[in-house]
Amino acid sequence: MPFQFRRMEELREVILVEAQAFGDDRGSFAETYRESAFAGHGIGERFVQDNYSRSARGVIRGLHYQKHPKAQAKLVYVTSGEIFDVEVDLRRGSPTYGRWVGVTLTAENRRMLYVPVGFAHGFSVQSETADVIYKVSAEYDPALDRGVRWNDPEIGVRWPVEAPVLSAKDTDLPLLRDADHDFSYATPPA
Repeated sequence: MPFQFRRMEELREVILVEAQAFGDDRGSFAETYRESAFAGHGIGERFVQDNYSRSARGVIRGLHYQKHPKAQAKLVYVTSGEIFDVEVDLRRGSPTYGRWVGVTLTAENRRMLYVPVGFAHGFSVQSETADVIYKVSAEYDPALDRGVRWNDPEIGVRWPVEAPVLSAKDTDLPLLRDADHDFSYATPPA
């Protein structure tokens, strides 16, 4: 099988996906997505848009999400460089509300993270530059674009960067207690 799937212990709805690469003296090949394999492991969203970002060392992007009716599940992977990828549970009523999980994703480890609807997403760049691609299950809608402040003490993400580089937008995001979101908790995964 070209993929291995593992639910994160801290947030069971977030799924770590590892792609198998096949290589020879010409280079290597790896699948990054196969609908049937992903659906068989609880990732049944239809992805409708791919996003690409290139960022320099020390950049933090996030913590972002999009509200209903265009809330987005994401599948995040790195094509060059290294990032520390973070997800935060924003589902009201969830036993893990406000908790986070972080995973290092690199082009070499071929890890991907599935981020379900109801979670904020962000990352910090650990290499000189990083190229990140993420599939989303709903098209971008600026009217529904929201976020939570990257350094909210209530969440307590331990970012592995000493002097983060942030956009003006990310600097001004609200704390979790003031965030505008409409997510609620449903039955947890098996």
